[in-house]
Amino acid sequence: MTSATPVSAPAETTAPPAPERHVGAAPAPAGRGSARRRELGACGVLMTPFFVLMVTVFLIPVATAVRLSFFSDDQPGLGFGPERTVFAGLRNYTAVVTDPTFLGGLGIVALYCLIYIPLMVAGALALALLLDSGVVRLRGTAQLFLPHAVPGIIAALIWLYLYTPGISPVIEVLGKADITVDFLGVHTVLPSIVNIALWSNLGYNMVVFYAALQAVPREVIEASVVDGAGPVRTALQVKAPLVRSSIVMVAMFTLIFALQLFTEPMLLSQSTPMINSRFSPSMYIYDAAFTRNNYGLAAAASVVLLLCTVALSYGVTRWTNRAAAAEEGAR
Repeated sequence: MTSATPVSAPAETTAPPAPERHVGAAPAPAGRGSARRRELGACGVLMTPFFVLMVTVFLIPVATAVRLSFFSDDQPGLGFGPERTVFAGLRNYTAVVTDPTFLGGLGIVALYCLIYIPLMVAGALALALLLDSGVVRLRGTAQLFLPHAVPGIIAALIWLYLYTPGISPVIEVLGKADITVDFLGVHTVLPSIVNIALWSNLGYNMVVFYAALQAVPREVIEASVVDGAGPVRTALQVKAPLVRSSIVMVAMFTLIFALQLFTEPMLLSQSTPMINSRFSPSMYIYDAAFTRNNYGLAAAASVVLLLCTVALSYGVTRWTNRAAAAEEGAR
């Protein structure tokens, strides 16, 4: 009797904790699962406008262009019958890639990119470094004013006025100094277009770089100054490497927009014979669609330009990633 009591007492005291541990541990996975579902639902709500816009303004137009590129409008007989849309296969693509004017436009755009992109990136970064250094006064005013000072089409009209002989005060002043410059000549028309594009887009990219420079830790800059680095060395060897990702992003977007060169040469074409209606691929597409009414050819040229843009963007991304990986490996 006396020995049974101590044996049963521990059994009664140790039995309840086991179910308590199981009961307390069961709700944890369910709670994590519900939190995960709420996060996914919130992400879905926030990303829905992006996907709707992407489908509406990108995927649907691309699909429409691809579909149109395989068709063409033909007239039976001697051309007096009604037009009918027929399946053309790759005929439009063959016409585009064998057209000397389209290939010439690609060459012009390639040369334009070689001149424009380095000047754009270097100029915007230099302005951002000047603003960040504190040397320039009224930084807030410059930051707000420069990106919106000269819109693209307004800049093109202003420079068209300054490029046109007979009404340009710049050409008049240079003429008094016995300096003759034809800004719309065969060798100067492309640099003139680059100048207009720089005035139009330099400020926006400067703001991107300036915002990236604001995120650079001030301790790093102070340490470089303590080590004896001057303003120029600090800007080029400390600040610029820390905003490498922003430089790559600006170069990428500048390349994409440069391949779509249209506004500047279209406006200048009214004042110089050096710019024809098919000066750039975008102008070629415009001419094919709205002058020659050949929508199949225009769609095929659009698809070819899109493929060139995607290929170049992918190449730049891979090259920058490999360069960054090699630099990290060297460290």
